[in-house]
Amino acid sequence: MLKRPPCIFIADDQRDVLESLRLLLKAEGYAAETFPHPDALIDALRARAPDAVLLDLNYTRDTTSGEEGLDAVVRIRAFDAATPLVVMTAWGSIELAVEAMRRGAQDFIEKPWDNERLLTVLKTQVALGQAVARARALEAASREPASDEWIADSPAMRPVLETIDRVASSDANVLLTGESGCGKGLVARIIHERSPRKDRGLVVVNIGSLSETLFESEMFGHVKGAFTDAKADRIGRFELADGGTLFLDEIANIPPAQQARLLRVLEEGRFERLGSSRTQQVDLRVLAATNADVALEVEAGRFRRDLLYRLNTIHIHLPPLRERGDDVLHLAQRFLKRYAHRHRRPVEALSDAALSALRRYGWPGNVRELSHVIERAVLMARDRAIVPADLRLEAPARSERAPMTLDELECEAIRAALARHGDNVVAAACELGVSRSALYRRMEKLGL
Repeated sequence: MLKRPPCIFIADDQRDVLESLRLLLKAEGYAAETFPHPDALIDALRARAPDAVLLDLNYTRDTTSGEEGLDAVVRIRAFDAATPLVVMTAWGSIELAVEAMRRGAQDFIEKPWDNERLLTVLKTQVALGQAVARARALEAASREPASDEWIADSPAMRPVLETIDRVASSDANVLLTGESGCGKGLVARIIHERSPRKDRGLVVVNIGSLSETLFESEMFGHVKGAFTDAKADRIGRFELADGGTLFLDEIANIPPAQQARLLRVLEEGRFERLGSSRTQQVDLRVLAATNADVALEVEAGRFRRDLLYRLNTIHIHLPPLRERGDDVLHLAQRFLKRYAHRHRRPVEALSDAALSALRRYGWPGNVRELSHVIERAVLMARDRAIVPADLRLEAPARSERAPMTLDELECEAIRAALARHGDNVVAAACELGVSRSALYRRMEKLGL
Protein backbone atom coordinates (compact mmCIF):
# COMPACT_ATOMS: atom_id res chain seq x y z
CA MET A 1 0.00 0.00 0.00
CA LEU A 2 1.37 3.44 -0.99
CA LYS A 3 1.85 5.87 1.86
CA ARG A 4 -0.13 9.08 1.35
CA PRO A 5 1.78 12.38 1.48
CA PRO A 6 1.16 14.61 4.53
CA CYS A 7 -1.68 17.06 3.85
CA ILE A 8 -1.48 20.73 4.86
CA PHE A 9 -4.53 23.04 4.94
CA ILE A 10 -3.58 26.67 4.13
CA ALA A 11 -5.79 29.76 4.61
CA ASP A 12 -4.77 33.15 3.18
CA ASP A 13 -6.69 35.88 1.33
CA GLN A 14 -3.90 36.42 -1.24
CA ARG A 15 -4.06 34.07 -4.21
CA ASP A 16 -0.36 34.44 -5.09
CA VAL A 17 0.61 33.51 -1.51
CA LEU A 18 -1.54 30.37 -1.63
CA GLU A 19 -0.06 29.32 -4.96
CA SER A 20 3.52 29.94 -3.80
CA LEU A 21 2.97 27.86 -0.67
CA ARG A 22 1.26 25.09 -2.63
CA LEU A 23 4.18 24.79 -5.07
CA LEU A 24 6.77 24.95 -2.29
CA LEU A 25 5.07 22.20 -0.32
CA LYS A 26 4.45 20.05 -3.41
CA ALA A 27 8.18 20.12 -4.19
CA GLU A 28 8.84 18.83 -0.66
CA GLY A 29 6.39 15.93 -0.92
CA TYR A 30 3.36 17.51 0.77
CA ALA A 31 -0.21 17.74 -0.46
CA ALA A 32 -1.76 21.18 0.08
CA GLU A 33 -5.38 22.33 0.11
CA THR A 34 -5.83 26.09 -0.06
CA PHE A 35 -8.65 28.31 1.24
CA PRO A 36 -9.21 32.08 0.76
CA HIS A 37 -10.74 32.57 4.21
CA PRO A 38 -10.69 30.84 7.64
CA ASP A 39 -14.42 30.03 7.37
CA ALA A 40 -13.80 27.82 4.32
CA LEU A 41 -10.87 26.10 6.05
CA ILE A 42 -12.95 25.45 9.18
CA ASP A 43 -15.76 23.93 7.09
CA ALA A 44 -13.20 21.55 5.52
CA LEU A 45 -11.74 20.70 8.94
CA ARG A 46 -15.14 19.55 10.16
CA ALA A 47 -15.23 17.01 7.32
CA ARG A 48 -11.65 15.68 7.39
CA ALA A 49 -8.43 16.10 9.35
CA PRO A 50 -5.18 17.26 7.69
CA ASP A 51 -1.71 16.67 9.12
CA ALA A 52 -1.27 20.38 9.88
CA VAL A 53 -2.90 23.80 9.35
CA LEU A 54 -1.07 26.93 8.15
CA LEU A 55 -3.27 29.94 8.94
CA ASP A 56 -2.76 33.61 8.06
CA LEU A 57 -3.83 35.99 10.83
CA ASN A 58 -4.81 39.04 8.74
CA TYR A 59 -7.79 39.29 6.35
CA THR A 60 -9.99 41.95 4.77
CA ARG A 61 -11.79 42.97 7.96
CA ASP A 62 -8.59 44.20 9.61
CA THR A 63 -5.20 43.88 7.94
CA THR A 64 -2.98 44.75 10.90
CA SER A 65 -4.30 43.50 14.25
CA GLY A 66 -4.52 39.78 13.50
CA GLU A 67 -7.83 39.54 15.36
CA GLU A 68 -9.62 37.77 12.50
CA GLY A 69 -7.00 35.03 12.47
CA LEU A 70 -6.81 34.81 16.26
CA ASP A 71 -10.57 34.35 16.35
CA ALA A 72 -10.21 31.52 13.81
CA VAL A 73 -7.62 29.83 16.06
CA VAL A 74 -10.12 29.79 18.92
CA ARG A 75 -12.91 28.46 16.68
CA ILE A 76 -10.66 25.68 15.35
CA ARG A 77 -9.54 24.65 18.83
CA ALA A 78 -13.16 24.57 20.01
CA PHE A 79 -13.75 21.36 18.04
CA ASP A 80 -10.24 20.18 17.07
CA ALA A 81 -7.65 20.14 19.84
CA ALA A 82 -5.20 17.83 18.10
CA THR A 83 -4.32 19.05 14.59
CA PRO A 84 -1.01 21.00 14.60
CA LEU A 85 -1.69 24.69 13.89
CA VAL A 86 0.91 27.21 12.65
CA VAL A 87 -0.02 30.89 12.17
CA MET A 88 1.63 33.52 9.95
CA THR A 89 1.33 37.27 9.43
CA ALA A 90 3.09 40.10 7.62
CA TRP A 91 2.65 42.30 10.68
CA GLY A 92 4.48 40.09 13.14
CA SER A 93 5.26 40.97 16.71
CA ILE A 94 6.24 39.05 19.80
CA GLU A 95 2.94 39.99 21.45
CA LEU A 96 0.89 38.68 18.52
CA ALA A 97 2.89 35.43 18.43
CA VAL A 98 2.41 34.89 22.16
CA GLU A 99 -1.33 35.56 21.88
CA ALA A 100 -1.72 33.15 18.94
CA MET A 101 0.04 30.37 20.85
CA ARG A 102 -1.92 31.16 24.01
CA ARG A 103 -5.11 30.55 22.03
CA GLY A 104 -3.90 27.22 20.69
CA ALA A 105 -1.34 27.63 17.89
CA GLN A 106 1.84 25.53 18.08
CA ASP A 107 4.18 27.87 16.20
CA PHE A 108 4.43 31.26 14.44
CA ILE A 109 5.93 32.33 11.08
CA GLU A 110 6.42 35.92 9.95
CA LYS A 111 5.92 37.03 6.33
CA PRO A 112 7.84 37.16 4.10
CA TRP A 113 8.75 33.71 5.23
CA ASP A 114 12.05 31.92 5.02
CA ASN A 115 11.48 28.68 3.07
CA GLU A 116 13.86 26.64 5.20
CA ARG A 117 12.30 27.77 8.47
CA LEU A 118 8.75 27.26 7.20
CA LEU A 119 9.52 23.73 6.01
CA THR A 120 11.33 22.89 9.26
CA VAL A 121 8.40 24.11 11.35
CA LEU A 122 5.85 22.16 9.30
CA LYS A 123 7.98 18.98 9.28
CA THR A 124 8.34 19.16 13.06
CA GLN A 125 4.65 19.80 13.69
CA VAL A 126 3.51 17.04 11.31
CA ALA A 127 5.84 14.53 12.99
CA LEU A 128 4.68 15.56 16.47
CA GLY A 129 1.02 15.36 15.43
CA GLN A 130 1.45 11.88 13.98
CA ALA A 131 3.29 10.70 17.10
CA VAL A 132 0.52 12.00 19.36
CA ALA A 133 -2.13 10.33 17.18
CA ARG A 134 -0.29 7.00 17.34
CA ALA A 135 0.11 7.27 21.12
CA ARG A 136 -3.59 8.01 21.60
CA ALA A 137 -4.58 5.12 19.33
CA LEU A 138 -2.33 2.72 21.24
CA GLU A 139 -3.67 3.94 24.58
CA ALA A 140 -7.26 3.50 23.42
CA ALA A 141 -6.52 0.03 22.08
CA SER A 142 -4.80 -1.04 25.30
CA ARG A 143 -7.66 0.20 27.50
CA GLU A 144 -10.73 -0.78 25.54
CA PRO A 145 -11.12 -4.58 25.49
CA ALA A 146 -10.08 -5.58 29.02
CA SER A 147 -13.24 -4.49 30.80
CA ASP A 148 -15.39 -5.50 27.82
CA GLU A 149 -14.17 -9.12 27.84
CA TRP A 150 -13.92 -9.68 31.60
CA ILE A 151 -16.60 -12.17 32.62
CA ALA A 152 -15.84 -14.29 35.69
CA ASP A 153 -19.01 -15.21 37.59
CA SER A 154 -18.36 -18.91 38.17
CA PRO A 155 -17.19 -20.33 41.52
CA ALA A 156 -14.00 -21.57 39.83
CA MET A 157 -12.98 -17.95 39.16
CA ARG A 158 -13.51 -16.65 42.70
CA PRO A 159 -9.94 -17.35 43.88
CA VAL A 160 -8.66 -15.53 40.78
CA LEU A 161 -10.84 -12.49 41.47
CA GLU A 162 -9.86 -12.38 45.14
CA THR A 163 -6.15 -12.51 44.34
CA ILE A 164 -6.44 -9.81 41.67
CA ASP A 165 -8.27 -7.55 44.14
CA ARG A 166 -5.52 -8.02 46.72
CA VAL A 167 -2.41 -7.62 44.58
CA ALA A 168 -3.35 -5.39 41.61
CA SER A 169 -2.56 -2.17 43.45
CA SER A 170 0.84 -3.43 44.61
CA ASP A 171 4.14 -3.68 42.72
CA ALA A 172 4.46 -7.44 43.25
CA ASN A 173 5.52 -9.59 40.31
CA VAL A 174 2.78 -12.00 39.25
CA LEU A 175 3.05 -15.35 37.46
CA LEU A 176 -0.08 -16.40 35.55
CA THR A 177 -0.47 -20.06 34.63
CA GLY A 178 -3.14 -22.03 32.82
CA GLU A 179 -3.93 -23.71 29.53
CA SER A 180 -3.54 -21.92 26.22
CA GLY A 181 -6.40 -19.55 25.46
CA CYS A 182 -7.79 -19.31 29.00
CA GLY A 183 -7.27 -15.54 29.32
CA LYS A 184 -3.85 -15.01 30.91
CA GLY A 185 -3.14 -11.99 28.72
CA LEU A 186 -6.49 -10.44 29.62
CA VAL A 187 -5.85 -10.92 33.35
CA ALA A 188 -2.42 -9.31 32.95
CA ARG A 189 -4.03 -6.25 31.39
CA ILE A 190 -6.65 -6.06 34.12
CA ILE A 191 -3.95 -6.17 36.81
CA HIS A 192 -2.09 -3.39 35.02
CA GLU A 193 -5.23 -1.26 34.62
CA ARG A 194 -5.95 -1.52 38.35
CA SER A 195 -2.39 -0.61 39.34
CA PRO A 196 -0.80 2.79 40.05
CA ARG A 197 1.24 2.25 36.85
CA LYS A 198 -1.79 2.22 34.55
CA ASP A 199 -0.95 5.58 32.95
CA ARG A 200 2.63 4.59 32.08
CA GLY A 201 1.85 1.82 29.60
CA LEU A 202 1.83 -1.99 29.37
CA VAL A 203 4.58 -3.46 27.16
CA VAL A 204 3.83 -7.01 25.95
CA VAL A 205 6.55 -9.43 24.83
CA ASN A 206 5.91 -12.93 23.47
CA ILE A 207 9.07 -14.68 24.63
CA GLY A 208 8.37 -17.71 22.48
CA SER A 209 8.53 -15.67 19.29
CA LEU A 210 12.02 -14.26 20.00
CA SER A 211 14.98 -16.11 18.52
CA GLU A 212 18.01 -16.61 20.77
CA THR A 213 20.14 -14.38 18.54
CA LEU A 214 17.75 -11.43 18.82
CA PHE A 215 16.70 -11.89 22.44
CA GLU A 216 19.14 -9.41 23.99
CA SER A 217 18.53 -6.77 21.33
CA GLU A 218 14.74 -7.04 21.66
CA MET A 219 14.71 -7.04 25.45
CA PHE A 220 17.57 -4.68 26.33
CA GLY A 221 18.14 -2.72 23.10
CA HIS A 222 21.40 -2.10 21.29
CA VAL A 223 23.64 0.76 20.19
CA LYS A 224 24.63 1.54 16.63
CA GLY A 225 27.37 -0.83 15.46
CA ALA A 226 26.77 -3.45 18.18
CA PHE A 227 26.49 -6.07 15.42
CA THR A 228 26.41 -6.20 11.63
CA ASP A 229 22.83 -5.01 11.08
CA ALA A 230 22.75 -2.52 13.96
CA LYS A 231 22.58 0.61 11.82
CA ALA A 232 20.98 2.75 14.55
CA ASP A 233 20.38 2.73 18.32
CA ARG A 234 17.40 0.64 19.41
CA ILE A 235 15.35 0.90 22.59
CA GLY A 236 14.60 -2.46 24.21
CA ARG A 237 11.38 -3.61 25.86
CA PHE A 238 12.68 -3.04 29.40
CA GLU A 239 13.47 0.58 28.62
CA LEU A 240 10.09 1.05 26.92
CA ALA A 241 8.32 -0.28 30.01
CA ASP A 242 10.18 2.00 32.43
CA GLY A 243 7.64 3.36 34.91
CA GLY A 244 4.97 0.94 33.70
CA THR A 245 4.41 -2.81 33.40
CA LEU A 246 6.24 -5.45 31.36
CA PHE A 247 4.23 -8.55 30.45
CA LEU A 248 6.38 -11.55 29.52
CA ASP A 249 4.14 -14.08 27.78
CA GLU A 250 5.23 -17.72 27.40
CA ILE A 251 8.03 -17.14 29.89
CA ALA A 252 8.89 -20.87 30.09
CA ASN A 253 10.29 -20.61 26.55
CA ILE A 254 13.04 -18.15 27.46
CA PRO A 255 16.41 -19.45 26.20
CA PRO A 256 18.45 -20.96 29.06
CA ALA A 257 21.45 -18.80 28.19
CA GLN A 258 19.39 -15.64 28.72
CA GLN A 259 17.76 -16.56 32.01
CA ALA A 260 20.69 -15.27 34.09
CA ARG A 261 20.60 -11.91 32.29
CA LEU A 262 16.87 -11.60 32.90
CA LEU A 263 17.32 -12.55 36.56
CA ARG A 264 19.86 -9.78 37.08
CA VAL A 265 17.51 -7.14 35.67
CA LEU A 266 14.65 -8.38 37.85
CA GLU A 267 16.84 -8.34 40.97
CA GLU A 268 18.68 -5.05 40.43
CA GLY A 269 16.56 -3.12 37.93
CA ARG A 270 19.71 -2.47 35.89
CA PHE A 271 20.89 -3.48 32.43
CA GLU A 272 23.13 -2.42 29.53
CA ARG A 273 22.14 -2.10 25.92
CA LEU A 274 23.92 -4.58 23.66
CA GLY A 275 27.27 -3.03 22.67
CA SER A 276 27.19 -0.39 25.42
CA SER A 277 29.00 -0.24 28.75
CA ARG A 278 26.62 2.35 30.23
CA THR A 279 24.33 0.85 32.89
CA GLN A 280 20.70 1.99 32.81
CA GLN A 281 18.23 1.85 35.68
CA VAL A 282 14.56 0.94 35.19
CA ASP A 283 11.57 0.93 37.50
CA LEU A 284 8.88 -1.45 36.34
CA ARG A 285 6.55 -4.25 37.37
CA VAL A 286 6.81 -7.67 35.73
CA LEU A 287 3.87 -9.91 34.93
CA ALA A 288 4.63 -13.29 33.34
CA ALA A 289 2.52 -16.09 31.89
CA THR A 290 2.98 -19.65 30.74
CA ASN A 291 0.93 -22.72 29.88
CA ALA A 292 3.76 -25.01 30.98
CA ASP A 293 4.24 -26.65 34.37
CA VAL A 294 7.13 -24.45 35.52
CA ALA A 295 7.89 -26.68 38.51
CA LEU A 296 8.52 -29.58 36.14
CA GLU A 297 10.67 -27.34 33.95
CA VAL A 298 12.75 -26.47 37.00
CA GLU A 299 13.15 -30.13 37.95
CA ALA A 300 14.19 -30.95 34.39
CA GLY A 301 16.84 -28.23 34.53
CA ARG A 302 15.32 -26.14 31.76
CA PHE A 303 14.27 -23.23 33.98
CA ARG A 304 16.22 -21.58 36.78
CA ARG A 305 14.72 -21.99 40.21
CA ASP A 306 15.88 -18.54 41.35
CA LEU A 307 14.26 -16.95 38.29
CA LEU A 308 11.00 -18.69 39.13
CA TYR A 309 11.14 -17.28 42.67
CA ARG A 310 11.60 -13.79 41.22
CA LEU A 311 8.61 -14.14 38.90
CA ASN A 312 6.08 -15.84 41.15
CA THR A 313 5.89 -13.52 44.14
CA ILE A 314 2.19 -14.02 43.48
CA HIS A 315 0.94 -17.04 41.53
CA ILE A 316 -2.47 -16.97 39.86
CA HIS A 317 -3.72 -20.13 38.14
CA LEU A 318 -6.57 -19.69 35.68
CA PRO A 319 -9.02 -22.62 35.40
CA PRO A 320 -9.86 -23.93 31.92
CA LEU A 321 -13.15 -22.82 30.37
CA ARG A 322 -14.69 -26.29 30.77
CA GLU A 323 -14.56 -25.80 34.56
CA ARG A 324 -16.23 -22.38 34.55
CA GLY A 325 -19.89 -23.39 34.22
CA ASP A 326 -22.20 -20.74 32.83
CA ASP A 327 -19.30 -18.38 32.12
CA VAL A 328 -19.27 -20.16 28.74
CA LEU A 329 -22.76 -18.89 27.95
CA HIS A 330 -22.13 -15.37 29.23
CA LEU A 331 -18.94 -15.10 27.21
CA ALA A 332 -20.72 -16.47 24.14
CA GLN A 333 -23.39 -13.77 24.44
CA ARG A 334 -20.71 -11.09 24.74
CA PHE A 335 -18.84 -12.38 21.68
CA LEU A 336 -22.12 -12.59 19.74
CA LYS A 337 -22.84 -8.88 20.27
CA ARG A 338 -19.30 -7.89 19.40
CA TYR A 339 -19.02 -9.86 16.15
CA ALA A 340 -22.56 -9.08 14.99
CA HIS A 341 -21.68 -5.41 15.30
CA ARG A 342 -18.23 -5.78 13.75
CA HIS A 343 -19.43 -7.73 10.72
CA ARG A 344 -22.77 -5.88 10.45
CA ARG A 345 -24.82 -9.08 10.73
CA PRO A 346 -28.44 -9.18 11.96
CA VAL A 347 -27.72 -12.04 14.38
CA GLU A 348 -29.31 -11.35 17.76
CA ALA A 349 -29.35 -14.53 19.86
CA LEU A 350 -28.26 -18.10 20.46
CA SER A 351 -31.01 -20.69 20.22
CA ASP A 352 -31.69 -22.97 23.20
CA ALA A 353 -30.21 -25.89 21.27
CA ALA A 354 -27.06 -23.84 20.55
CA LEU A 355 -26.72 -22.95 24.23
CA SER A 356 -26.98 -26.64 25.14
CA ALA A 357 -24.30 -27.49 22.59
CA LEU A 358 -22.00 -24.85 24.06
CA ARG A 359 -22.51 -26.31 27.55
CA ARG A 360 -21.68 -29.87 26.42
CA TYR A 361 -18.56 -29.05 24.45
CA GLY A 362 -15.17 -29.53 26.17
CA TRP A 363 -13.44 -26.36 24.86
CA PRO A 364 -9.87 -27.62 24.48
CA GLY A 365 -8.94 -24.17 23.11
CA ASN A 366 -10.67 -22.37 26.00
CA VAL A 367 -11.88 -18.75 25.65
CA ARG A 368 -9.88 -18.19 22.46
CA GLU A 369 -11.63 -21.12 20.79
CA LEU A 370 -15.04 -19.93 21.99
CA SER A 371 -14.39 -16.51 20.46
CA HIS A 372 -13.48 -18.08 17.10
CA VAL A 373 -16.50 -20.39 17.18
CA ILE A 374 -18.96 -17.55 17.84
CA GLU A 375 -17.40 -15.29 15.20
CA ARG A 376 -17.68 -18.07 12.62
CA ALA A 377 -21.27 -18.79 13.68
CA VAL A 378 -22.22 -15.12 13.31
CA LEU A 379 -20.88 -15.15 9.77
CA MET A 380 -22.51 -18.46 8.85
CA ALA A 381 -25.92 -18.02 10.49
CA ARG A 382 -28.88 -17.87 8.09
CA ASP A 383 -31.33 -16.45 10.62
CA ARG A 384 -31.31 -14.03 13.53
CA ALA A 385 -30.64 -16.88 15.99
CA ILE A 386 -27.57 -19.13 15.92
CA VAL A 387 -28.35 -22.87 15.78
CA PRO A 388 -26.02 -25.83 16.54
CA ALA A 389 -25.20 -26.32 12.85
CA ASP A 390 -23.76 -22.79 12.76
CA LEU A 391 -21.39 -23.60 15.63
CA ARG A 392 -19.80 -26.60 13.88
CA LEU A 393 -18.46 -27.98 17.13
CA GLU A 394 -18.23 -31.62 16.10
CA ALA A 395 -15.83 -32.49 13.30
CA PRO A 396 -17.37 -34.79 10.64
CA ALA A 397 -16.26 -38.41 10.59
CA ARG A 398 -13.39 -39.01 8.18
CA SER A 399 -13.82 -41.57 5.46
CA GLU A 400 -11.28 -44.37 5.66
CA ARG A 401 -10.72 -44.04 1.92
CA ALA A 402 -9.98 -40.31 2.12
CA PRO A 403 -6.25 -39.87 2.78
CA MET A 404 -5.06 -37.06 5.04
CA THR A 405 -3.26 -34.14 3.44
CA LEU A 406 0.32 -33.30 4.39
CA ASP A 407 -0.86 -30.25 6.36
CA GLU A 408 -3.42 -32.40 8.23
CA LEU A 409 -0.76 -34.98 9.11
CA GLU A 410 1.59 -32.24 10.30
CA CYS A 411 -1.18 -30.62 12.32
CA GLU A 412 -2.03 -33.85 14.11
CA ALA A 413 1.64 -34.58 14.82
CA ILE A 414 2.14 -31.14 16.36
CA ARG A 415 -1.07 -31.41 18.41
CA ALA A 416 -0.01 -34.80 19.73
CA ALA A 417 3.50 -33.60 20.65
CA LEU A 418 2.13 -30.55 22.44
CA ALA A 419 -0.38 -32.70 24.33
CA ARG A 420 2.35 -35.11 25.45
CA HIS A 421 4.43 -32.23 26.81
CA GLY A 422 1.67 -30.20 28.42
CA ASP A 423 1.73 -27.53 25.68
CA ASN A 424 5.44 -26.88 26.25
CA VAL A 425 6.60 -25.67 22.84
CA VAL A 426 10.32 -26.16 23.55
CA ALA A 427 9.87 -29.81 24.54
CA ALA A 428 7.51 -30.46 21.62
CA ALA A 429 10.01 -28.91 19.20
CA CYS A 430 12.78 -31.16 20.55
CA GLU A 431 10.62 -34.26 20.04
CA LEU A 432 9.71 -33.22 16.50
CA GLY A 433 13.32 -32.42 15.62
CA VAL A 434 12.80 -28.74 14.74
CA SER A 435 13.76 -25.45 16.35
CA ARG A 436 11.34 -23.59 18.57
CA SER A 437 10.99 -20.73 16.08
CA ALA A 438 10.36 -23.18 13.22
CA LEU A 439 7.63 -24.88 15.23
CA TYR A 440 6.00 -21.52 15.96
CA ARG A 441 5.99 -20.71 12.26
CA ARG A 442 4.31 -24.04 11.45
CA MET A 443 1.76 -23.56 14.23
CA GLU A 444 0.91 -20.09 12.93
CA LYS A 445 0.52 -21.37 9.37
CA LEU A 446 -1.71 -24.23 10.51
CA GLY A 447 -3.81 -22.02 12.78
CA LEU A 448 -2.83 -23.79 16.00
